Amino acid sequence: MATTDRQATTLALAHALSAAERGLAVIPLSRTKLPALRSPHRAGPPAEPLPCHGECGRFGHGVHDASTDPARIRELFAAAPWATGYGIACGLPPHHLVGVDLDTKSETDSSAALRELALRHLFTIPPTVVVLTPSGGRHLWLTGPPDAVVPNSAGRLAPGIDIRGAGGYLVGPGSRTRHGVYTTAPGTSHLAPAPCPPALLRLLLPPPRPHHPTPGTPAAPDGRGLIHFVLAAHEGQRNTRLFWAACRAYENGIGPALLGPLLEAAQATGLTEREARTTIASAARMTGHRP
Repeated sequence: MATTDRQATTLALAHALSAAERGLAVIPLSRTKLPALRSPHRAGPPAEPLPCHGECGRFGHGVHDASTDPARIRELFAAAPWATGYGIACGLPPHHLVGVDLDTKSETDSSAALRELALRHLFTIPPTVVVLTPSGGRHLWLTGPPDAVVPNSAGRLAPGIDIRGAGGYLVGPGSRTRHGVYTTAPGTSHLAPAPCPPALLRLLLPPPRPHHPTPGTPAAPDGRGLIHFVLAAHEGQRNTRLFWAACRAYENGIGPALLGPLLEAAQATGLTEREARTTIASAARMTGHRP
């Protein structure tokens, strides 16, 4: 077992150094997909005035340790001889990497949800690096502009779709975890991460602050189009369409007024009231409102 682990660590380091040559900052990961090095401050006071992001000079600050310097990467792996994988930091120059994680653990078809979003918002995913996960999921690598900070999110874009942005990381291809090995999809290993389509980027950025209309401004839309959008959902699209419609309703200031009609429309498509309320509440939170 020790020999196998040493081989996995050697391979992970080789893959990490290769990624660094492409301008991708990396850190060592354990078999759990977590950073291999524990925080040097874990035994310190429970609440420090300012969290340390590596200013102390020691290893163990997660994605803040990420580097493209081969010497530093070797030092990181030497400090974590149990590492069997590596993480690629997102949001850093020169690529400003954005990862679209299409999960398979939820009941929702995340690939279908992404296609639905692409049709709705008129964008296509260009040819880019695709990493296959041991569970059957996919990571799509995209690049963002240097002046936009894409946040991490889980299910905000659509159920089953997680986003890895600034402060997050992607498990690099060649990493070995408890559940298997991450691999590059055939035909994509030679590609560079493609630019994120502008329409998709707008969906990934934080929603605008709620707008409170002043006297004399035009009335907000009545939401009939959003209700029809939900009613047109097929199986596998119901949660996705409801979440999207609820987000738009809250952004337009008509979320509370449209709660009842949205619930009725969602139940008409086959969702239970509890499922519908949970999805709408998630949309409310994501747009900065109280559900």
